[in-house]
Amino acid sequence: MSSFLSVETIETILPFIAIGFAAQMVDGALGMAFGVISNSLLLFLGVPPAAASAGVHTVETFTTAVSGISHAIHRNVNWKLFFRLMIPGVIGGILGAYVLSNIDASTAKPFILVYLTGIGLYLLFRAMRYPPREREPKIVEPLGLIGGFLDAAGGGGWGPVVTSNLLVQGASPRMTVGTVNTAEFFLTATISATFITQLGLEAFTLATVGLLIGGVIAAPFGAMLAKRVPAKTLMFLVGVILTLTSLFNLYRALV
Repeated sequence: MSSFLSVETIETILPFIAIGFAAQMVDGALGMAFGVISNSLLLFLGVPPAAASAGVHTVETFTTAVSGISHAIHRNVNWKLFFRLMIPGVIGGILGAYVLSNIDASTAKPFILVYLTGIGLYLLFRAMRYPPREREPKIVEPLGLIGGFLDAAGGGGWGPVVTSNLLVQGASPRMTVGTVNTAEFFLTATISATFITQLGLEAFTLATVGLLIGGVIAAPFGAMLAKRVPAKTLMFLVGVILTLTSLFNLYRALV
């Protein structure tokens, strides 16, 4: 225990606690972006892509469980839409985790960063067009499959990809956020289990512990922030931060 709480250990884990705290603050207020923010900053700090994604999804298994229960209690879940998203999402997540775990990290990194840059630009686009007119979404199952795959392969993206696309199609914002967040628990739990079978428990390091501590501490503050900052403003800020961070990391990976 004393070695775990050594000065070196604390200094090592502090940046990851800060990342978890910042990402959860945004996610708690906006309902998305914990994964993409955490994964981008973990890659920036030199964490291998597969280990970064595994750590992020382990933490999200806990945070999405609480979120899903809360949304269900408050009747924010469209259960028909939930099953249409959850089943293909889990399948896509397994495929994404398997692919990321079995390819060379240096080869995967540029592609993942391009994907994360695209997510950031898309969030900027969503911010400019917020909010859409309400309609029943038509494209659901393919969206869940792609969102699950990209979430595992990129270490995040389920919320931005699925939620944003459903809102673009005109789905109810309240029901969309609640349903997507509830389905995300099953996605993250499945992805984490897949990473364990492919990478073993050594993939989960102090980075995972730091993210979990920071995320838990920030959870109540994120909810408070949601009451004060408009979703459109937060979405724009996430898009800016994510795009700049990913482009910088992409430049470092290619040079």
